[in-house]
Amino acid sequence: MEKRIYYHDTDAGGIVYYGNYLKYLEEARTEFLEKKGLSVELFRERKFLYAVRKCTITYKSPARYADTIICDAVLKQTTAAQIIFDQKIYEKKSGRLLVEAEVTLVSLNEDFKPTAIPEDLKAQMCAP
Repeated sequence: MEKRIYYHDTDAGGIVYYGNYLKYLEEARTEFLEKKGLSVELFRERKFLYAVRKCTITYKSPARYADTIICDAVLKQTTAAQIIFDQKIYEKKSGRLLVEAEVTLVSLNEDFKPTAIPEDLKAQMCAP
């Protein structure tokens, strides 16, 4: 996913506010799932949702106002009820690594209890 950095993404020094990277990672995961034909609407119809269970993030270098960044999401592993992504964010022009993250999502039912990922959706998610 490619994204331009706007003024509202930055702090007073023109550097991307650290919390905004979480939004960019979320957007990249959404793009990953949508390219696989999966969507939040589909999950709702099937009566489950995903929530971030754990996020480990390492900030390597700052992005700045007017930069264009590339955010990726690579499916690392699925378990019965979890999806684990390796994610990176790069500055497009230089290729400089900005952020590395491992994000674990948990599948939840309507009562917010962990629930198994349906096998058909897991297969769709893991398909090349």
